[in-house]
Amino acid sequence: MSNKTDLSERDICSKFITPAIVAAGWDLQTQVLEEKTLTDGRVIVRGKLVSRGKRKRADYVLYAKPNIPLAVVEAKDNKHSVGDGIQQALTYAEMLRVPFAFSSNGDGFLFHDMTGQEAVPEILLALDQFPSPSDLLARYNAWRGISAAAESTTLQNYFDDGKTPRYYQMNAVNAAVEAIAKGQNRLLLVMATGTGKTFTAFQIIWRLWKSGTKKRILFLADRNILVDQTMVNDFRPFQGAMAKLSTQAKTIERADGSEVDLPLAVDKKRRINTAFEIYLGLYQALTGPLDSQKIYKELSPDFFDLVIIDECHRGSAAEDSAWREILEHFASATQIGMTATPKETEYASNIHYFGEPIYSYTLKQGIEDGFLAPYKVVKVHIDRDIEGYRPEKGQLDRDGIEVEDRIYNTKDFDRTLVIDDRTKIVAKRVTQFLKESGDRMQKTIVFCVDQEHAGRMRQALINENADMVKKDARYVMRITGNDKDGLNELANFIDPEADYPVIVTTSRLLSTGVDAQTCRLIVLDREVGSMTEFKQIVGRGTRVHQDTGKFYFTLMDFRGATSHFADPDFDGEPVQIYQPSGDGPMVPSDDVPGGGQGGEESDPPTVGNPIGPEGQPTGPDGPSGDKKPKIYVDGVRATIVKERVEYLDANGKLITESLRDFTRKHLKRRFASLDDFLHRWNAEERKKAILEELADEGLDLAVIGKELDKDLDPFDLICHVAFGAKPLTRKERAENVKKLDIFGRYGEQSRSVLDALLDKYADDGVMDFEDAKILSINPFSQMGTPLELMRSFGNKKDYQRAMHDLQSALYNESA
Repeated sequence: MSNKTDLSERDICSKFITPAIVAAGWDLQTQVLEEKTLTDGRVIVRGKLVSRGKRKRADYVLYAKPNIPLAVVEAKDNKHSVGDGIQQALTYAEMLRVPFAFSSNGDGFLFHDMTGQEAVPEILLALDQFPSPSDLLARYNAWRGISAAAESTTLQNYFDDGKTPRYYQMNAVNAAVEAIAKGQNRLLLVMATGTGKTFTAFQIIWRLWKSGTKKRILFLADRNILVDQTMVNDFRPFQGAMAKLSTQAKTIERADGSEVDLPLAVDKKRRINTAFEIYLGLYQALTGPLDSQKIYKELSPDFFDLVIIDECHRGSAAEDSAWREILEHFASATQIGMTATPKETEYASNIHYFGEPIYSYTLKQGIEDGFLAPYKVVKVHIDRDIEGYRPEKGQLDRDGIEVEDRIYNTKDFDRTLVIDDRTKIVAKRVTQFLKESGDRMQKTIVFCVDQEHAGRMRQALINENADMVKKDARYVMRITGNDKDGLNELANFIDPEADYPVIVTTSRLLSTGVDAQTCRLIVLDREVGSMTEFKQIVGRGTRVHQDTGKFYFTLMDFRGATSHFADPDFDGEPVQIYQPSGDGPMVPSDDVPGGGQGGEESDPPTVGNPIGPEGQPTGPDGPSGDKKPKIYVDGVRATIVKERVEYLDANGKLITESLRDFTRKHLKRRFASLDDFLHRWNAEERKKAILEELADEGLDLAVIGKELDKDLDPFDLICHVAFGAKPLTRKERAENVKKLDIFGRYGEQSRSVLDALLDKYADDGVMDFEDAKILSINPFSQMGTPLELMRSFGNKKDYQRAMHDLQSALYNESA
């Protein structure tokens, strides 16, 4: 057997660490996962460069049962000390919310216990002293205050259809189930848009339902499409026990093409069938201003023992009271609020109602982990927006009425006053972006001031894209609350398999709750006064869609709405900011000043107005709205005066940075100086290893060279971009080596191989000189077999030495 210090990390795992874990009683099939990938690696975008950073991967995660983790073990080879992996193990343990971390080099274990039950947090253990599953579970339960009775709930199995929960989904499910098992009855989960809240809700319900902890469950949402898609997708395993609280029958097509009739729990006389166990419904369908509409009162207050409210931040004060009165009726039930953006204003607080979040997973974390798509922002400045517009004396509008003499600005445009040329220039710039991207079929949402503006924007975009509209009239569509044809195409817009519609204009309907996985461009041509709504709009683009190669999206801002990114609270933890005044109430009022009907100072509801029984708008943004006529002014020119592109940096801040600047900064963080880089390069036998390390960090030099239009060897690219050194082309490097004639000691066949290698390097940039497989391809295959060519140098070691000398000659000349 070889010396222990010569073994690789994998060998140390298989020969020493895994046997020690198994000997302690851990089941390899159900309780041990090796090389467990926790994150996908941050998506890095600069220019057209898209790459991924390094994934986070734990050597071992140990579980009480699948998806119920207890500990992390990090392994090192035997050249390291036993505790060298403990800091990494603690990082992963914190991610998984477990208190036990181990490090090992095959000689023993360093055990870190965060429960505080030991006199010291870290102790050394021999290989045969690794704790058993029952030992760690007992410590965990004591630490978390989980009783023997509660353990039957906390250890209830997940639903297993082969889909593995991501680590944060697992954290959210386990945190909720554990809190409920311990008796907590009001819970708040904060999960960024696109992180799988519905899947998380399903697993919570499944485990509580299967364990018998909760028997009748209500899932509340505020959109028909959310309820319907939830029933046929994530909640599908509840089939037979599940029904919709609605009188309107509907047939839904699943992703696999099969069709299903949604079971209804309410008949035409609005009587509720109480035989089901899982109910889903719109809160608008369960209540209303009239007592006759409050059908939830047909059920006794103790009918449900679990209520989950999806997107509990949504709506105006009036709508808040709608779902609040339902919750207050079923006050004895455990209630879970789920949201991407907690509603925290001085007037309303869902933290006050539900309590502090038991778990949060933010947009910033999702992007950092690579589960959510990052964004680049194109800020477009139009002269009229910057300078404002003041009508000339006696200026008449389209109807021949004199325009009031005052300065009109961004708040007025398309709300009270319309400059048609401004709409056209926005449509022209959006179309130009799609053409320059090389993909005019990328799904795009254009957010407008109101439905009338969305209609004009649709027309302007149709005129700019006449060639695409000719192929299919649905290329551009308006999808707003009162547009039946548009609403009928909503399902196609969000379907990754459906080509049309491509560009949709809207006001507020698509700002929340629409799972537009393939949306690559979001255009803001209206102000966004609410941080809650802004985060929801950003969420329309944050889904990564691997199958279509969507790893980032672009936010094109014409109204300065992206100034919200600069807000330090943009992606922080939710905080309750309600402060009672001297004689004021000690809890936040449910009433927002001004009525909360989607005005500038309040959180706008889903579609900017009250919603009818089946999720259709009825107010100012809907069919019954009645607004003051707009002023239309013709003949006023508008032009784009400035534009800049900003990218998300590693700290989640938007910065203006070129690909060259990004590459230089990253390389200089990696290599302190040119000498530092040259020393590392010359010391590395396998040059490609350096390039692979950089690629793992998201810096693919082959792609970067192409983007920068620099056909350089990676060595020269690094020296040139990071340190300003004058580069040589590969051909110049190859010619310099040939001039030196340093291979005169080799025979004719050997020199032919070396010359051919230099030519291949000059033409193709080959870096794998040390890989003998290169001798199997042209032109080498015509010179002899790989074995014959290697023997022309002497033996295999002589060949490898020649390859080393060749690389040294190529790079030392410049060094």
